[in-house]
Amino acid sequence: MSESDHKFELRFATSVQDMRAAQRLRYRVFVEELGSSGDLVDHVAQLEADRFDPAYDHLMLIDKARSSDPLEQCVGVYRLLTGEKAEEIGGFYTESEYDLSVLKASGKRLLELGRSCVAAEYRGGTALYHMWAGLAKYVFEGGFDVLFGVASFHGTDICKLAEPLSLLHHRHLAPENLRVRAIEDQFQNMDLIAEDAIDRRSAMLSVPALIKAYLRLGGTVGEGAFVDHAFNTIDVCLILDIAQVSPRQKEMYTRERIR
Repeated sequence: MSESDHKFELRFATSVQDMRAAQRLRYRVFVEELGSSGDLVDHVAQLEADRFDPAYDHLMLIDKARSSDPLEQCVGVYRLLTGEKAEEIGGFYTESEYDLSVLKASGKRLLELGRSCVAAEYRGGTALYHMWAGLAKYVFEGGFDVLFGVASFHGTDICKLAEPLSLLHHRHLAPENLRVRAIEDQFQNMDLIAEDAIDRRSAMLSVPALIKAYLRLGGTVGEGAFVDHAFNTIDVCLILDIAQVSPRQKEMYTRERIR
């Protein structure tokens, strides 16, 4: 089936089956592809879950033509938590890796994004655009000021990622009023190579597509990286001040419908 034949459905998870479909896709990506693990990963049922899932909203991109099994029809997922909901449940997932004091004291309306992934065969097509368009509509209609969340580089070898991490540090560091910092006992310095010694083209080739997409919108990164051995990743915290998104970009990403 060609990309143009896909009839995507974008909606929030509303049932146990929906949640399991989102967790099945996460298992395919995070566990099978990236080698991650966790206390609540169910290898028998092939579900990647954690204790935060019940409190979060799960935005799902569905392609019913992909499989007759509803658990295999989810081809994209984003996990969302508002600042108001975080206060109710005692915090954000990101706080296990970053000190968010500066964001929480900013007075801005916050939305945390996480556990985002797209099925392998849908990458490079329009699936990510549909996910982002639906997310943008939710963000702008909801009046959120700042989006944030951890995004990952595959692997835990800092030396192999010194160039892209240094590029993010030198050229995309968040302004001080939004600059979160990796928690001290896990803080990994990203200032590993002098700025004038970085081959920008080579460095950007190593930056995951999701992080590049945030940077194009005006996204920035927090201070320091977090090495997540359980997920087999090196994480950075992305921060996007909605005021920095251009009118053209807003218009482009607010046409999608979600329900």
